[in-house]
Amino acid sequence: MMYLEAPPRLIETQIFSAMPAEFRRSVRSEWADANRPGAPTDSFIEGPSFDASGNLYIVDIPFGRIFRISPDGKWTLVVEYDGWPNGLKIDANGRILVADYMHGLMECDARAGKMRPILTARNSESFKGCNDLHLAGNGDIYFTDQGQTGLHDPTGRVFRLRTSGQLDCLINNGISPNGLVLDPSESVLFIAMTRDNAVWRAPFMTDGSVSKVGRFCSLFGPSGPDGMTMDAKGRLFVGHASLGHVFVFAPNGELIARIKSCAGGACTNVAIGRVKRDKLYITESVTGTVLVADIGALDG
Repeated sequence: MMYLEAPPRLIETQIFSAMPAEFRRSVRSEWADANRPGAPTDSFIEGPSFDASGNLYIVDIPFGRIFRISPDGKWTLVVEYDGWPNGLKIDANGRILVADYMHGLMECDARAGKMRPILTARNSESFKGCNDLHLAGNGDIYFTDQGQTGLHDPTGRVFRLRTSGQLDCLINNGISPNGLVLDPSESVLFIAMTRDNAVWRAPFMTDGSVSKVGRFCSLFGPSGPDGMTMDAKGRLFVGHASLGHVFVFAPNGELIARIKSCAGGACTNVAIGRVKRDKLYITESVTGTVLVADIGALDG
């Protein structure tokens, strides 16, 4: 007798808010020329993160913009500057940190509408192109240095900037390192390797280094896994930049759900929101749309 596992649960999305027409720009950009050659790109949103008041902050990479979206879906331009903000996270104290592809790690002063650099180089060498970041409970910043790396050039890096100022290179052979997240115990780091179409699992040793790094899961498609988050139960939510889904994996690597985009196929990043932590917000970058899904259903 053959036993078949139940298929992964399908969760639908709806539109939370889309970028208003007044903010869309139908002009050529250097970033789009390199990363979306030939494709019209009036915006490319990423990096969702909530502040303590429930406002959702996102970035618009090609035009160097950071927006704040209120709980009722209204958009406000926080800052526009000469840069390519890619990842964004807000810490427990309300500090807005940005992984900027052009400049490295930066901080956004939302009240003043200004950006200031935190870390622009390592040992006097510029970064390849910082992509995303994750904040540990103790304040350490984990971030990826992706650039144009891939299977042809597996030199992408993953760094940890300690609160002491010490910078550790944890991985230097990444195949396009992108989103990253710690598990609830903060003893394992998960990294989306976009052009490997996989998520790597990196356990920490007692000295803080990583060892026995392996592929936690493998995916498919012309692009790959992008931004990620994890809930308190250790379930990993992986946005896929070309398949129009967020894939949900159990702690043992089993695919337990897929969250389907109701807009375009570029589900680039994710953030868990609301008081009960039962809603997943997804940036669909090509259409400039923020989607929302009910992930409380996973416990039903």
